[in-house]
Amino acid sequence: MKVKVLATVAMLGLATAACGDTWGQRAVTGGAIGAGTGAAVGAATGGLSVLGGALIGGAVGAGVGAATTPQR
Repeated sequence: MKVKVLATVAMLGLATAACGDTWGQRAVTGGAIGAGTGAAVGAATGGLSVLGGALIGGAVGAGVGAATTPQR
């Protein structure tokens, strides 16, 4: 069960990676992807709570999304 959840989350993350062209769009989509992934990992592993995983994942995802905005 845990492997299926992690595989599904990884597949969805890859499918929606790098969505958005502007700094704000990438921060929002990165935060959403990170929050979803963090919540799923927290639920699957039991190491973190679902809310804790979502908060950490969302913060990291938003930061990475904003930091990787392409320069034009």
